Amino acid sequence: MLTSTYIHMPRIGTTVEKRIWSNGIRTWDEFMARRDELLISPAKKDMIMTGIRESVERLESRDFEFFASSLPKAEHWRAFREFSDKVAYVDIETTGLSPSSSSITVVGIYDGKEAKTFVKGIDMDDIVDILPEYEFLVTFNGARFDLPFIKREYPEIEFNQLHADLMYPLRRIGLTGGLKKIECELGISRAEETVGISGFDAVRLWYQYERGDEDALDLLLKYNCEDIVNLKTIIDLTLSRFIDDKFSECI
Repeated sequence: MLTSTYIHMPRIGTTVEKRIWSNGIRTWDEFMARRDELLISPAKKDMIMTGIRESVERLESRDFEFFASSLPKAEHWRAFREFSDKVAYVDIETTGLSPSSSSITVVGIYDGKEAKTFVKGIDMDDIVDILPEYEFLVTFNGARFDLPFIKREYPEIEFNQLHADLMYPLRRIGLTGGLKKIECELGISRAEETVGISGFDAVRLWYQYERGDEDALDLLLKYNCEDIVNLKTIIDLTLSRFIDDKFSECI
């Protein structure tokens, strides 16, 4: 989808992008080959050609920061396929809903192969070095919840990566509500021990652990691990629908 994208280029908006798509021109290569077919001013075509050349160079050099800063935040998902080999699926557990009055208890990071959980008071500070290793972050409601929480406790983390908060593109294809509801609609199941556990239960489990219940921590980490692994399953199942939905806007 990234190589079908134009809205990250200076002075190119959604109207021009949709006009390009409506002419059956989907990729940058197709634009360069068929640009004479488009009813767009020569000056606008020149701007787009310049934008394509720069975008190709930036993509070849894996300049994720360029696309993170130039793409609208709601459209970062378009770059997922190009940067998915350095992706982190991220989810946190906390003692409450407000970053100003609550704290993070667990941070889960899944790279598509290995899931790791970092625990307050044990190894959570390690995320300062680990999170910047990734070029693309995937969360659910992370723009409003997970990343602001992490930024408050670890302001030295820049979060200069591409970031797909799946809650928003999922809404656009009709999948609304919380993560667990969407998992059920997509046929994603959870382990018997974690079925029915909610964010409020995660708070309770943490306090049980602080009172000495190690089993409560084990269950909390299993719950968090399923959250991050399921984020990958969700985007694998829905990415093509995001793309189809985007192209359907120009029909």
